[in-house]
Amino acid sequence: MELLRSIFNLLFGSDPELRQIIAVTLRMSFFSTLLSSLIGIPLGVLLGANKFRGKAFVTRLVNTFLGLPPVVAGLIVLLLLSRSGPFGSLRLLYTVDAMVIAQVLLITPFIIAMTANLVGVNSLAINETLAGVGISGAKRLKYFLLDFRVPFISIVLAGFGRSIAEVGAVQMVGGNVQYKTRVMTTAIMMQTNMGRFDFAITLGLILLLISFLVNSVVQHIQKVTADD
Repeated sequence: MELLRSIFNLLFGSDPELRQIIAVTLRMSFFSTLLSSLIGIPLGVLLGANKFRGKAFVTRLVNTFLGLPPVVAGLIVLLLLSRSGPFGSLRLLYTVDAMVIAQVLLITPFIIAMTANLVGVNSLAINETLAGVGISGAKRLKYFLLDFRVPFISIVLAGFGRSIAEVGAVQMVGGNVQYKTRVMTTAIMMQTNMGRFDFAITLGLILLLISFLVNSVVQHIQKVTADD
């Protein structure tokens, strides 16, 4: 009973650390998803809508990075941003920016692969139609981006869901610094180890609620797209 009361107070109270953790989590996930989408969707369209020499190799490469373990992505970013690394002078390690970079490394292949699969299904018929009316190059890319804009939203939201639930990479490059780089997943691990189960459960419930809302929006978009 005491545990439930504590969880209730945290959920509906005004704990400054809880608010800060949620804010950092949402900021990190938003910017990492935004950057990954700006990079991944155009590249995914180019990969899915075109035939070119080496496409099979590029597809295998994307799928390989799709299965990249988060701790490996974190290690790569850690080595790049450490003092002895090539970008150490930027002093980005243990900042939200470093966490965003690690997330982009993880999410971009996912968005590229999802976009390529989506576009590739109808690319042949669309390319023939566009070629018939004399549309090519950048205009063709623009057409694909506009034509698939609704399902692209579901891909972006799916990427956001992956971003907000990740723990390994952000733990390595963010350092889980209180009021600075502590996010919900890393805080859940720490609070559990400390025996603060009320705080950990509260964060878990909030994380599940956000994931539920994102998945609900994705399913709604998919339903609307299927009905159309």
